[in-house]
Amino acid sequence: QVQLVESGGGWVQAGGSLRLSCAASGRSYSSYPMGWFRQRPGKEREFVAAIIRSADNSYYADSVKGRFTISGDNTRNTVYLQMNSLKPEDTALYYCAAIVYYSGTYFVDRSSYYDCWGQGTQVTVSS
Repeated sequence: QVQLVESGGGWVQAGGSLRLSCAASGRSYSSYPMGWFRQRPGKEREFVAAIIRSADNSYYADSVKGRFTISGDNTRNTVYLQMNSLKPEDTALYYCAAIVYYSGTYFVDRSSYYDCWGQGTQVTVSS
């Protein structure tokens, strides 16, 4: 059974940086697609970034492209989300997720395909 644990959230001023971590227990994270989603106050959960096996296969929402970078460390079985040039609108609860059990065609930017989720970590960006 795969478990995901996020960390690294916190408070930062606009323009600052944070790095979120998602530690995966069980199989190697590179065995399945992994993504980051976020839920802003009063909004639905939205896609942020995803990685499939390596950084060569990474995907980003337009709103974070050029500012956020997703990567993985096989030795730690951990996926990271480096967030730079943060904006107040990046304030949200950030979730790590994985497509572990589903074996059909999927779209990495759709949360419904992800069947394993972490508990979330809060990111607050002040202006």
